[in-house]
Amino acid sequence: MTEFDTATAAVEAALAAGASYADARLMSRSAERMLARNGDIADMSRSADLGIGVRALVGSSWGFFSTSDLDGGARLAGERAAEIAAASAQVPMRSASMVTSEPVQASWSNAVEIDPASVSESDKADLLVGATQAMREHGADVALGELTFWDTSKWFVSSEGHRIDQRIREAGGGIEATTVGDGETQRRSYPNSMGGQLGTCGWELIESMDLVGNAPRVAEEARELLTAPECPSGVTDLILDGSQVALQIHESVGHAIELDRILGWEAAYAGRSWLDLAQLGSLRYGSDLMTIAIDPTIEGALGSFGYDDEGTAAAKRLAVDRGTWVGVLAGRDSASAAGLDYAGSVRSDGWRRLPMVRMTNVGLEPGPHTLEEIIAATDDGVYMETNRSWSIDDRRLNFQFGCEVGYEIKNGKKGRMLKNPTYTGIGPRFWQSMDMLSSEIVNWGLANCGKGQPGQVGHTAHPAAPARFTDVRVGVKA
Repeated sequence: MTEFDTATAAVEAALAAGASYADARLMSRSAERMLARNGDIADMSRSADLGIGVRALVGSSWGFFSTSDLDGGARLAGERAAEIAAASAQVPMRSASMVTSEPVQASWSNAVEIDPASVSESDKADLLVGATQAMREHGADVALGELTFWDTSKWFVSSEGHRIDQRIREAGGGIEATTVGDGETQRRSYPNSMGGQLGTCGWELIESMDLVGNAPRVAEEARELLTAPECPSGVTDLILDGSQVALQIHESVGHAIELDRILGWEAAYAGRSWLDLAQLGSLRYGSDLMTIAIDPTIEGALGSFGYDDEGTAAAKRLAVDRGTWVGVLAGRDSASAAGLDYAGSVRSDGWRRLPMVRMTNVGLEPGPHTLEEIIAATDDGVYMETNRSWSIDDRRLNFQFGCEVGYEIKNGKKGRMLKNPTYTGIGPRFWQSMDMLSSEIVNWGLANCGKGQPGQVGHTAHPAAPARFTDVRVGVKA
């Protein structure tokens, strides 16, 4: 049997067991990770799995069942999914319906210039060893380097007629230098914290980072932070680098516009949302410079795909249009419940998990400025780079974030380094204060977005660029 035959058997079994709708995702995924510490390879791991997950709708309720037994287990998985849905349907709930997803027979894969599997383990190791050795030589007490790769194939079949296969290959990596002083540690990461930079691409992304070439600077900055003055406390203009703007989008926009949170269907990990659907199309989320797109079609970005895990084709739409909230991340059932006519943002992190509303690529459209122009236009402020800590309430509203490094801005020039920089705010007020935005967009990948119970880890990206925010409280101590 082909993969499509196996998935079709599961769907047919669910329908025969009483489901009004069913879909199946057969998935094969492999992952590779390599970690270096202080000039030596500290860890290498490979993993792979294969299985099928089946959803079934009976009355008002969903059922889900998964198995790694593809020989005789697919039909059983379909039957069990329908049985679970039927049992759940005995408790009266809202009526379940789904917005339209055009049934297609399609195949999609992302572009890869250099397959990571074609690069030898010794070449990968040499890169990380060289980068961590260079950081040690330039002052790092602990020097880390990491490479991660994923290769996922999936076959999707629905009772409506979808037959879609996709192959998504992802790559990422980065370096990190930690220095130890008198009762403190400082850290600098490149090109970003939390795993570095990641995308739906191949080894070419790793080559573009020049990890070895950037290693001396990263270590020297970590060492310099030990003797840098503390970020002063007060209210001032705040300039954030693109990677921190990306984290700001993730926490105060991305999670807030997930429709299942808005509807109260989901509250795990990140809580619910402060947004009210009655204000969709009218709420002022940010300044005129704030246009946020939901766009899984961006080539090379970590949240890109051809079709989501409900078979909806990838498409770009706006979440915020020149400061006004206009769109959400939705699934077919949540969109129908909310009276919307679009979905396209449902994924799972594997065949074992029920697909749910997840971020795709959620990010800013370019602004009219450059970072140099933003700094030059700032008489008094603080510039912060690279996330170090984050905290936000369970409505995605009040937040406090810390960065790895800050710089004093005086009379349009970047001055002395500042350590332990932090800032705080309230989501819509903060975004309404954005008065300058760079055109230098980077698709910052994030591979550790947690959601759901049992927990799932999502891959997403946030197109972002440096931006300035006025009258922000900085230097806040926990």
